[in-house]
Amino acid sequence: MYDCIIVGAGPAGGTAAYHLAKQGRSVLVLEKESLPRYKPCGGGVSPAIAQWFDFDFSPVISVKADSFRFTWKLGDPVEAKIPTKEPVWMVRRDIFDHFLVQQGQKQGAELRDNTEVTGIEFQSDYWQVNTANGPVTGRYLIAADGVKGPMAKWLGFKERKRSLAGALEAEVTATVKDKSTMHIELGLVKNGYMWNFPKADGYSIGVGTFVGGERQDFKKILDEYARSFNLDIKTSKQYGYPISIWDGNQKLHTQNAVLAGEAACVVDPMTAEGIRPSIFSGLIAAAAINEALSGNTNALEKYSEAMNEQWGTEMAWAKKLAGAFYRFSNIAYQVGVKHPSAPQVMGKIMCGELGYGDIAGRALKRLISGFGG
Repeated sequence: MYDCIIVGAGPAGGTAAYHLAKQGRSVLVLEKESLPRYKPCGGGVSPAIAQWFDFDFSPVISVKADSFRFTWKLGDPVEAKIPTKEPVWMVRRDIFDHFLVQQGQKQGAELRDNTEVTGIEFQSDYWQVNTANGPVTGRYLIAADGVKGPMAKWLGFKERKRSLAGALEAEVTATVKDKSTMHIELGLVKNGYMWNFPKADGYSIGVGTFVGGERQDFKKILDEYARSFNLDIKTSKQYGYPISIWDGNQKLHTQNAVLAGEAACVVDPMTAEGIRPSIFSGLIAAAAINEALSGNTNALEKYSEAMNEQWGTEMAWAKKLAGAFYRFSNIAYQVGVKHPSAPQVMGKIMCGELGYGDIAGRALKRLISGFGG
């Protein structure tokens, strides 16, 4: 029997596996796909995650981006350098996620990929996890199987607080002349934004909406955006996917189990950043389960409390900002994005050097003044 079984080998699962194994706990990671596996994602990672690990991420950083270029309906550009100690990391998720799990394996965690979980059963004081390759047992369980995974439902979380958003992304192989600039377009799509993020060998180019609203023709919009860069996405694979956005504080634990990553709805409502919050949830989940294994009966409850206090408080501000920004994006662009300090502030938030609570009051006042202007 394992101390902990982790279902899902994304950033949350990989992080939890690493930190639990490092504490000497026996850990099994179950992943339905074969690793490395593709995951649609812009691939921007906050360098702030480095503080939570004691190994070097440089082998899996494709490029480092230290500049923004914002546009409104492909014009009216705003360009700015990000004044942070370390630029935003751009990664390929297949490489990044596998690397995290491999660090856990080096600490003693066991990985079984290409292994789909078919059901779970609680047996007095441990979990039996049924897979296509037979059952396994563990004292504790981390459900990190993403937005579409069944674990949360099986664990009894019928109504999670979340806002389901949608995105479409294409991976384009190309010669990248400027590998240091992240492109963000705000006028072509309603209630969201478009992105073109550089990698060493091409671009991750996508469109997403994050605060609801009417249906839009993502394929047509994305094609128009790509053509502005002289990119033809019709010859590239395109991936549509849901995003599970944080929509308020909630219980994330149950009997001997916790939710982590997108299963815990941790995605940032403003930027749709998912990698850093998933890693953070994996870090806190590992600490809670390590405490529980040491006999602390309140440890899993403290996991929910920690996520709500440390992540949820920030996300409450992010939700307020996103609601105003995306619903009135034309005004937001003029009084927000074009404000001299705005791109630098957003860069610092993406890099983890500033929080939404630090800037939300000023940003909302600026938006309100824009209506009067």
